[in-house]
Amino acid sequence: MRRAGRIVAGTISAVLEAVRPGATTADLDRVAARYIREEGAEPSFLGYRGTYPATICASIDDEIVHGIPSPARTLEEGQLLSLDFGAIWEGFHADSAVTVIVGDVAPSEDAARLVKVTEEALDAGIAAAQPGGRLSDIGHAIESVAEPAGLGIVREYGGHGIGRAMHEDPFIQNFGRPGRGPDMRPGLVVAIEPMLMLGQEQTRVLADEWTVVTVDGSLSAHFEHTVAVTEDGPEVLTARD
Repeated sequence: MRRAGRIVAGTISAVLEAVRPGATTADLDRVAARYIREEGAEPSFLGYRGTYPATICASIDDEIVHGIPSPARTLEEGQLLSLDFGAIWEGFHADSAVTVIVGDVAPSEDAARLVKVTEEALDAGIAAAQPGGRLSDIGHAIESVAEPAGLGIVREYGGHGIGRAMHEDPFIQNFGRPGRGPDMRPGLVVAIEPMLMLGQEQTRVLADEWTVVTVDGSLSAHFEHTVAVTEDGPEVLTARD
């Protein structure tokens, strides 16, 4: 899984270099597909549930997650772009996501705050993945960062176990009281992924049956890492540094 995580991290770095106004989300998908294949791995998302048609998810502005790359989706200066990646190495998966602002234009104060706080929420969730803790400690840590910032938390989607399948038990809410649920023991590997929005917490799925958007059209951000619980604490398998 460390190897799978390094491949995902490298894929993200390669794709981020290609993010610019005028590029399409299909362009980014091709970069990811090429990188993953060159590393001898397979994409986790392509063909997921028999229907997902791309290597990555690319979600723009009010799209929270699962946006399908398209040659018709051209990136524009100042957009919020959430990118989600998965790769399989010798039967084991890794999963990671990042939100960036397209181009060099200074984002609005709210957009910049949304991205910053969502990443901070991910960091808090990772720090809570401690041996001897309980699973709900992760969601509580995320909520403890998001709520004081006045951001909405996506309730229908969250983190998950990961290993020989991309989505395994347990499901991890991005909110809740601490000290509940299963014990976190060394060997557990989870994908921790806060999804926050500026507006109301309601979501809906578009007609493509994949793309999840905010009901009120407010901006959303998404960060994710694959994290192993070890005897010494959390180890981020998809870290890019």
